[in-house]
Amino acid sequence: VKNEEEAARFYRLAAEQGFAMGQLSLGQCYVYGIGVAQDHETAVWFYRLAAEQGLALAQYGVGKCCILGTGVAHDLADAACYFR
Repeated sequence: VKNEEEAARFYRLAAEQGFAMGQLSLGQCYVYGIGVAQDHETAVWFYRLAAEQGLALAQYGVGKCCILGTGVAHDLADAACYFR
């Protein structure tokens, strides 16, 4: 999709229906400010939704955010849980 806002809208629709890839993709939109305002806290929230469904890339994303303290408090113990 060429229009970034339209892509984010479709990812949101998928995320709201519980699709892990939609949640991950929308989280990435929030991390990078693609089609939405950049918001790391919201990104982590969507990453966690996808991670809870077992999506490994989302688990990595949450873990990385925990290590860097991006959108969430710096927490190595929490990060380790997501990397397991």
